[in-house]
Amino acid sequence: MSKPRLRVVVTDGWGRSIPARGLVRWLSTVAPKRLCGEVVVALVCDEKMRALNKRYRGLDRVTDVLSFLADPYLFHDRSSPRVLGDIVIATGVTKRQARSLGVSVDMETRRLTLHGLLHLMGYDHETDTGQMRKFERHLLRRGGLEDLSV
Repeated sequence: MSKPRLRVVVTDGWGRSIPARGLVRWLSTVAPKRLCGEVVVALVCDEKMRALNKRYRGLDRVTDVLSFLADPYLFHDRSSPRVLGDIVIATGVTKRQARSLGVSVDMETRRLTLHGLLHLMGYDHETDTGQMRKFERHLLRRGGLEDLSV
């Protein structure tokens, strides 16, 4: 049996691994086939997300998802997967957005995780001309989710 091309670890706000097999399996299925490595998804409270957003983006407000690309110059042992980066998701925002969109929290968490993964891949909806949104919609459809975001 071959190793998975994408290794996903889900943690709480303290770095402790938490079970999220559905999310891990889903993301591994919808992620672009060319993507190979390890990503950590941290599910944190809104307060922690606000602090991260203020520290790293200078915005003193909570946001739904942040992505932190791994330093490509870190030593990489070829026997372990390349670290792609971290995706941080605010659980309170996720619950409110899910309720507002009329979807489950699991579905909204999946959508936000994919969004964060695309940022790790170098996509940026704030500066491109729609490439990220188009690709995100395609991957959401592949994963059986409708893009309900505006």
